[in-house]
Amino acid sequence: MDGRLRLGVNIDHVATVRNARGTAFPDPVRAALIAEAAGADGITAHLREDRRHISDDDIARLVESLTKPLNFEMAATEEMQAIALRYRPHAVCIVPERREERTTEGGLNVAQDENRIATFIAPLRDMGARVSLFIGADSRQVEAAARIGAAVVEIHTGAYCDAHHEDRLEEREAELTRIREAAALAASLGLEVHAGHGLTYDTVAPIAAIPAMQELNIGHFLIGEAIMQGLAPAISEMRRRMDAARAST
Repeated sequence: MDGRLRLGVNIDHVATVRNARGTAFPDPVRAALIAEAAGADGITAHLREDRRHISDDDIARLVESLTKPLNFEMAATEEMQAIALRYRPHAVCIVPERREERTTEGGLNVAQDENRIATFIAPLRDMGARVSLFIGADSRQVEAAARIGAAVVEIHTGAYCDAHHEDRLEEREAELTRIREAAALAASLGLEVHAGHGLTYDTVAPIAAIPAMQELNIGHFLIGEAIMQGLAPAISEMRRRMDAARAST
């Protein structure tokens, strides 16, 4: 396994700012190109069913413009499957999606919906995309993901980050233990292990230090930091902290 931990930068919320005014700027594709130059190993974009941030045109332009891999986040719907099959991104990450949610809440219940998800991801695998399933740190979900042939699991880190920021230290450590155990199990089953959701400068190091972890996907915090210090410096600082954490293991 390559010891370097990859950083995927999610550019959704550049589009959120753009859409707030209904203008053409700030352009998420331009942000993606800046992220690439600043050290991102890939770009993540979530085309939601309600198009609240990333648009279909953004996906088309990202596919045309990027030199690093595109991780296309999407719900398990026929519409999104057709879009993925049309644009053939490097990776497809299947996430749960509810229109009333503010952001993605929790992970997929692969164990409960195993047959449907297996059928859904089959054509995506056949076209050559690396299929990732966004799941909680739960052994049942990891095992189900392996059974249906996913290449990757992305472990939801939101509960760990919330506990950290709210100083619920025992809960934070319990969540961190669950993430470590799920990552180790996934790696033992031949799955590539990613993580993301809510990671910040203050929370990234313990996740980055997990030996089985191969990629972190970070978006909202980096876009917020970009307002304060610029996108390239924000990404460079996250890259530095991730590398330092990995070097310490």
